[in-house]
Amino acid sequence: MIVRFARPQDLPRLIEIFNQSVSARSTAVLEAVTVEDKQSWFDEHTREQFPILVAESESKVLGYLYISPYRPGRSALIHTAEVSYFVDFNHHNKGVASRLMEDCLKKCHSLGIKTLFAILLETNISSVNLLKKYGFEQWAHLPGVAEIDCVEVSQVYFGRKV
Repeated sequence: MIVRFARPQDLPRLIEIFNQSVSARSTAVLEAVTVEDKQSWFDEHTREQFPILVAESESKVLGYLYISPYRPGRSALIHTAEVSYFVDFNHHNKGVASRLMEDCLKKCHSLGIKTLFAILLETNISSVNLLKKYGFEQWAHLPGVAEIDCVEVSQVYFGRKV
């Protein structure tokens, strides 16, 4: 498995992986997205500032991770970023997310990121465990802020200094 920066031709595969999470209700996005929906998002994530990393094996993208700005335009927060990641369901529990997170953490210094956090549904136990494995701690709990299929779900923030 290698980790590399995403290329434009990867976008359809990234959307396919993301939509698996939508279907499984493991993200707060409840409707499937299209390449057209996410094209501007992809274009805004440059390797120099807010990269999208992909884990690939045998020329197939297995998962991806991206770094996003936190509250753009607020200069006091310029060294803080959000991390998000998605792995093809056929490749869960095979080290894909771990490899992506390791590469992400190595890149933070050169990107000027001092604080990294993730926002996730409290029910996403796999992500909670991954974040704890890499030294993230729960920084916030927003009780019942999401409603998924008529069920209130809490959101949690996990963060760490890098």
